[in-house]
Amino acid sequence: MELCSLGETTTVQFKVEFTTPKQIAEELVAFANTRGGVIVFGAEDKTGKLVGLTYEQLQYTSRELGNAANDHVRPVIYIETETLKHEGRAYLLAYVKRGEFKPYKDLSGNIWVKQGADKRRVTENVEIRRLLQQSRQYQVDEEGVDGSSENDIDTKALDAYFTKTFGKRIDEFNMPAKTVLKNAHITDELGRLTVAGLMYFAKEPQLFRPQHCIKAVWFVGNHIGGTQYRDSRDITGTIPEMYEDAMRWLKSCLSRPQNGQSFNSEGELEIPEVVLQELVQNALVHLDLLKPAAIRLLVFDNRIEIVNPGCLPDGQTIDEIMLGNSDPRNPQLTQFGSKTMPYRGLGSGIPRVMAEHCDVELIDHPDGNQFVARIWRTTQKLPKKMKTLPKRPMKN
Repeated sequence: MELCSLGETTTVQFKVEFTTPKQIAEELVAFANTRGGVIVFGAEDKTGKLVGLTYEQLQYTSRELGNAANDHVRPVIYIETETLKHEGRAYLLAYVKRGEFKPYKDLSGNIWVKQGADKRRVTENVEIRRLLQQSRQYQVDEEGVDGSSENDIDTKALDAYFTKTFGKRIDEFNMPAKTVLKNAHITDELGRLTVAGLMYFAKEPQLFRPQHCIKAVWFVGNHIGGTQYRDSRDITGTIPEMYEDAMRWLKSCLSRPQNGQSFNSEGELEIPEVVLQELVQNALVHLDLLKPAAIRLLVFDNRIEIVNPGCLPDGQTIDEIMLGNSDPRNPQLTQFGSKTMPYRGLGSGIPRVMAEHCDVELIDHPDGNQFVARIWRTTQKLPKKMKTLPKRPMKN
């Protein structure tokens, strides 16, 4: 009664009765490719009015549901059913879990996903790649970057990584350097830099991936629509270089109150450094590489916002990451990060942030495919020098 009174959503669908295997298969596919859900048989479409099923309808629906899931969906979807009785009328609930082997298709090869209470067919390659990524059948960070080669590698950064990780330089291995680079997932089979290799070891990563940078703005006031700012810059380079530059920039924006320290002391950063470290590193390592957008680092008088392109990976929740459950979207970026930055890659970053007892909000936006870490400031610093933003809207 409660489900039907609230109407159809991304995870709830109503059907008066079983229609055709093809139509029901499309609904099953859409649920499995999105967040899973439940189909209530015996409730009117759109309105949710409870009309119920006869005994014969109940048996027919239950049988045909199994046939639709087995024979009209690829790969096969396993569903759970439940029968309920209310005021003398019977209802069948069919539960579809979020799929582990996306993308699911109907017999015609169509891929369906939920869009609000409705469904739509997926046709764009980037969406198909995202579904493959969600099921761990495709890793974007191991994809080769067209036009790149070993000549684009910063040998100093590469030697530092191999010395720290393996205790020797790349030329000290008992195999060709090309083989070592490929085995380490720094290059692919064609000798191109992988996305992860590019973002950690290239001389100029943004020549190939200009969107992989940080857009940093220090605003006057507390509104993103404000026209005045104190500083604005693009932070570029490899992921370790962007991390270091972002940390230096953030520290320059924040106050260092004395907090009872002696006159000659520098003062304590108003936000604990470990909080900034973990949240900046998480943004750089866990971004959605399929979304062509920069990380945004926004400083306001009352807060800092780190806006990451890419919501939480499929199936993860904020409650889970706060407890340290880790399911990295980019395993190779995570691996390189654990050897080149203070980043540990064990899911301990967010618990470490929360242990500092700062006023931090974590906001997941699946519809906009972005994740926001908002840190509320305890003090305000108002420098004299100000600049004015152009009147035209800034591009993300």
